[in-house]
Amino acid sequence: SNKIKFIKNKVVLVSGGGGSIGSELCRKITLLEPKLLIILENNEPSLYSINNELLQMSAFTKFKFILGSVGNISLVEKIILENKVDIIFHAAAYKHVPLVQSNPIEGIKNNVIYTRLLCDLAIKLRVKNMILISTDKAVRPTNIMGASKRLAEIILQSFAKKEGSKDSKEFKTIFSMVRFGNVIGSSGSVLPLFQKQIQNGGPITLTSPNIIRYFMTIPEAVNLVLEASFLAKGGELFLLDMG
Repeated sequence: SNKIKFIKNKVVLVSGGGGSIGSELCRKITLLEPKLLIILENNEPSLYSINNELLQMSAFTKFKFILGSVGNISLVEKIILENKVDIIFHAAAYKHVPLVQSNPIEGIKNNVIYTRLLCDLAIKLRVKNMILISTDKAVRPTNIMGASKRLAEIILQSFAKKEGSKDSKEFKTIFSMVRFGNVIGSSGSVLPLFQKQIQNGGPITLTSPNIIRYFMTIPEAVNLVLEASFLAKGGELFLLDMG
């Protein structure tokens, strides 16, 4: 299928590759036979765990496991240059609403500034595709986490516009974004909290009784991210049909 062609024999970088969405992306990409899969993760236990898992999964795929932040621009530049990266899946982000709310500077730095710097590098170093993993909390955001992800989307859209206006003979980086809602089992999901509250005999704490929550599983979400990424021509914001 298309997504096999999209990934096969390519050099793929997943930022935040040890996270819940990032690690599932790594599993799926491994099955699609990339030339090299590079996992960038700043959380050591997460990186350790995905490292062990992927090595057991495939003896053929080449992997690089890099402990570090996507905000370390000289590191990221070195990774992209030395490995001639074709595709970046940018899944690294802070996503816990209350934590980002009480640590706004860190949240904005990680979600907004680093995304901007990564886009700059993608163009400068001729990366073919960059896909941002976004969230439906970016729609009319009511909190800093949502607003920071909306800003990240706007940044990608403006880079896409700039690339789109280039001469057709020039090299263009294709920027796209995929936005989804609550993913069951993801680290940003509210479900583990609900499960804990139910195990403790309740009550469940709801932010508002008027919120409608739709859920999908991590594998579903990641399949859709891969579908969307090869459909992209530049600047698209893909919305996953939740519920």
